[in-house]
Amino acid sequence: MAGEPGPGRSDESRLADSLRAGDVIALTEVYDTYAPFLFDYCHGLLRDRVEAAGALRNTVIAAREHVGRLTEPDRLRGWLYAIARKECMRRRDSPNRHIGQEAPEAEDELTQEQLARREERRLLAHSALAALNGRQREAIDLSVRHELDEVDLCGVFGIPLEETLALVEKAREDLGAALHAALVAQNHWKSCPSLAALTESWPLTPQTAGSLVRHVGSCPVCGEQETPPLPPDRLLSVLPIAAIPADLRLDVLTAATAADRADNRRAIAAWTEPFDEYGWPLPYQPAAPRGRDRSPRRRGPALAAVAVSVGLVVMCVGAWSWLHDGEGSSNASANGPAVPGDSSSPGDSQVPEPSPTEPSPTSASPSPTESKSPSKSPSPSETPSKTPSTKPPAPPTSRAPRPPRPGSLSVDGCRIRSGGETCTVRVTAVGGAVDWSVTGTSGEIKAGGGGHLSAGESASVTVEKTAVICWGRKTGSVSFSPGGVSASVQYC
Repeated sequence: MAGEPGPGRSDESRLADSLRAGDVIALTEVYDTYAPFLFDYCHGLLRDRVEAAGALRNTVIAAREHVGRLTEPDRLRGWLYAIARKECMRRRDSPNRHIGQEAPEAEDELTQEQLARREERRLLAHSALAALNGRQREAIDLSVRHELDEVDLCGVFGIPLEETLALVEKAREDLGAALHAALVAQNHWKSCPSLAALTESWPLTPQTAGSLVRHVGSCPVCGEQETPPLPPDRLLSVLPIAAIPADLRLDVLTAATAADRADNRRAIAAWTEPFDEYGWPLPYQPAAPRGRDRSPRRRGPALAAVAVSVGLVVMCVGAWSWLHDGEGSSNASANGPAVPGDSSSPGDSQVPEPSPTEPSPTSASPSPTESKSPSKSPSPSETPSKTPSTKPPAPPTSRAPRPPRPGSLSVDGCRIRSGGETCTVRVTAVGGAVDWSVTGTSGEIKAGGGGHLSAGESASVTVEKTAVICWGRKTGSVSFSPGGVSASVQYC
């Protein structure tokens, strides 16, 4: 972190060239040099030691696979942070990511008095940083604690250099104002009742920190208070550093070099793409909404049309009964039972076929969001009789289409082989259409997905192992709706 010696640009070039040549020893040196800092950065973004370890592992693998793209080898360190950030953003977007297990703090040999002073300084640092937005805090962390320059930050955030310079400058200005306000509140809270009311508890929340900065800037009493200068590097040097797991080194280096994990490395490398013309990964873009998010909009119009159709049939049957009793017979032949329009959506195979006397629905029905014009609905009688019939009409022989019969979900488990990271669970709609989704997992695995399946149609769900160190044979499961079915997953 800040104040610690780091590799020079010449060392970065040497390591990048050695990686490009496939030197395994260089890969070990890259891990030993950068992994502790990258793990702390990933942990700050993910707030979970399991996810941070997985992000670091994938960063090292992707770096080895893509190092040939880097056009400026002396920017290796910043390039690694760019890969790490994209991997962390991808993991944060997962609905089933591991949460709740923060890494312990790296140990320091400090006395009790030193620990107390550090804790006081941490409250001040957290309260000052709370007044910044997320992008500003990350920029300050990368530039101050991780010592990346503006060119590196430009590649990490994937924004133009001019925008990066403005971001860093504004972040430093806002941090200075927030730190000044926090010091005023800490040292002069007795001078202003409003100030004391704002700072009853530390560290300050983002809302309180923002209110404090605005108050100090506008209050004539607080604005005249002087505070000692405190450089950002000294302020942030007291923040905790996440301790990298000691056993992670072997796992990462094995995953990055083992011959039987080549397919897994190619899959991880694909997650880092695409790259810009300088070989830096472009910022992560969330995936398009899944089919399960669109299914309610598709299902609603179809069910509404079926309900209208059933209502029309009931009305027509009632009218026929009234005519059969001998009332209103003059309109009997002109108003037979109505035939509902085609409301089926593509893939609904369970709708009964109409009788031969009915107009057949078209096989290529329009989009569910479109509505048919009433003028295009098939008429039950093309040429109504001009004279009333003296015979009562025959009972209607047709019946309205019924809603598609819901199907059930069948799932097949899978096994993550030794040395692998993923396997595929297969889901199949049985007996009708199914709107399905992953509802949860058990064990050290994660999975997600959903969508709409027609009868007999299948889909695949990728299951990823989250265990960093995995021994023996373990079993987890992936749960689905509807039906609460589960697929067994073996791993390790």
